[in-house]
Amino acid sequence: MKLSELRDRPGARKAGRRIGRGIGSGKGKTGGRGGKGQTARSGVRIKGFEGGQMPLHRRLPKRGFRNTPFAKRYNEVNLGRVQAAIDAGKLDAGATVDVAALVKAGVLRREKDGVSGATGLTMATFESFLRTLSEAPVLRERNDLRDPVGCTGAGTCDGGKLPRIL
Repeated sequence: MKLSELRDRPGARKAGRRIGRGIGSGKGKTGGRGGKGQTARSGVRIKGFEGGQMPLHRRLPKRGFRNTPFAKRYNEVNLGRVQAAIDAGKLDAGATVDVAALVKAGVLRREKDGVSGATGLTMATFESFLRTLSEAPVLRERNDLRDPVGCTGAGTCDGGKLPRIL
């Protein structure tokens, strides 16, 4: 077999509908666009057009604002990755775990406005991680961190909150 003999399987490439090629084609004359008018022309933009009546999106008042340019951006770090860094000796569990330490250990790529944690580690590690964070408020408050699965201790676990970056 030669390269020139290679073919697609029958029916693999369906030919497109040829528009405006006579009455017998079934899509001749108007080419499926109906009669005259705006929709029969090319370059039609009539989404939200209500025939001259003031469109709904202009009748209703403007509300609210977007906080996008001022919103704080957090590094999301899986606490299981923090544990892996501690196990590998890249991160000192006894020292303060702040954003700079996480970047140096390779857990984060770059420093943003703070770190938001996600679960993925044992309860004992979670409690020791909270104790280390008490000196440096790194994590923002998150529901899934406030009451992790299997939390039985008092204080930080029993409805306690993580320090929050303002």
